Amino acid sequence: MRKSVLLAALLASAPAWAAQAVNSGLAPIGRLSPERTAFRAVYQELVETDTTPASGDCSLAANRMAARLRTAGYPDSDLNLYVPPNLPKDGGLIAVLHGSDPSAKPLLLMAHIDVVNVNRTEWKTDPFKLIEDKTYFHARGTTDDKAMAAVWVDGLIRLRQEGFKPRRDIKLLLACGEETGGRIKDAQWLAANHRDWIDAGFALNEGAGGELDEKGNRVSVGIQAGERTYQDYTLIASDEGGHSARPHKNNPIYAMSAALSRIGAYDFPVMFSDSTRIFFAKTAQQRGGDIGAAMKALLANPKDAAADALLSNNPDWHSMLRTTCVATMIKGGEERSALPEHVEANVNCRIFPGVSPDAVLQDLQNVVGDSGVKIEMRPATSTGLVSHIAPPPPPLTPDILGPVDRVAARMWPGVPVIPTMSTGATDARFLIAAGIPTYGLSGMFRDPGGDGVHGVDERMPVRSLYQGRDFLYQVVKIYAGQK
Repeated sequence: MRKSVLLAALLASAPAWAAQAVNSGLAPIGRLSPERTAFRAVYQELVETDTTPASGDCSLAANRMAARLRTAGYPDSDLNLYVPPNLPKDGGLIAVLHGSDPSAKPLLLMAHIDVVNVNRTEWKTDPFKLIEDKTYFHARGTTDDKAMAAVWVDGLIRLRQEGFKPRRDIKLLLACGEETGGRIKDAQWLAANHRDWIDAGFALNEGAGGELDEKGNRVSVGIQAGERTYQDYTLIASDEGGHSARPHKNNPIYAMSAALSRIGAYDFPVMFSDSTRIFFAKTAQQRGGDIGAAMKALLANPKDAAADALLSNNPDWHSMLRTTCVATMIKGGEERSALPEHVEANVNCRIFPGVSPDAVLQDLQNVVGDSGVKIEMRPATSTGLVSHIAPPPPPLTPDILGPVDRVAARMWPGVPVIPTMSTGATDARFLIAAGIPTYGLSGMFRDPGGDGVHGVDERMPVRSLYQGRDFLYQVVKIYAGQK
């Protein structure tokens, strides 16, 4: 009953936007104002500070941002430059702009300042030099996630310069470790050891932006509620080996190949959360035609194979509808002339909220159907922990959706706000599990192809960055003044 009432209310309140998208998502931005010039300098300094796990220094980036806040008038007592134990380059920053009502729970603005590793030889430009052309900024981290980090730092500077007095405290968290794999994840460490530092009524994070179509037209503004759980599984096949001149049927490479082929061919069943149910219902209204009909059909019957097949041609929709598992690494064999004794493969799963990693392990074992191939869960971090069940998505209440709807309607008339669920994983999962509702929101419109995030030649549309900055600034001011 609750799901249907929420869905009906949101659809009923939606504007009549199904006819067209709004253009100029990638149009040139023109001459910069002094405020935008100052923001660009913050963005450039962050982007050009190497914060990769292999060679970077998050603590340096955090100190540089603290210096900018200090110059803007923030006292050292409001700047917490923390460093996790024994990880001097994995530090971050917590800053606070104090509100007028001590009883009001703070608003937390969070972003991660680490970026994924790069192979410089594959890039067309220096990945740690901010390059701007007429349409895009190019460099590692221009999108993930230094755009949001720069917006938050710039926003705190602007608010203090304006003399703005929020009702609730506004906290800033610039964290490291979101991209570092086996090393510590700052957000998880903070939630477990220093929750009072980041305690908040709710938080804003990466995870949802704006959607552009193939022509650069704005299609929708996203707000993320919930995400899938990240979990790796190791597949192991072993044998006694031997000489390659005397092959036999128990070759671990063949066993692993068959196991991975079965996993690759398997689709986990369709599932819906509150946010994805709303997403597909609203998108069905917008798209219409065969796509819209398929979305409606799948909402009515999640076992509709034909509708699932049509929608799964879009990899984002396919991943939003289910748990997914995919092989990402493989190693094995000792010599070209020897039969292999040991083969391992990594299968990376993104698990739908409410589903346990143990249940996915059992599913994988059933799919592989070979007792000779062992499957083990890998620890999520160097602490030895594996992932837990993803917590339920935080509620999309009127207090959360209202400010987003109002600001989006002013900036991009006719472009709908559509709740969604992240198909990946962010630091939000640690905060949600700790009882801090966390939403993905950026207002930054992105190309359908992903703009090179986690890949080669990452880029951010110039216009999207500046308008996302303006959008988030207005939304934060509304949130900060709420009762």
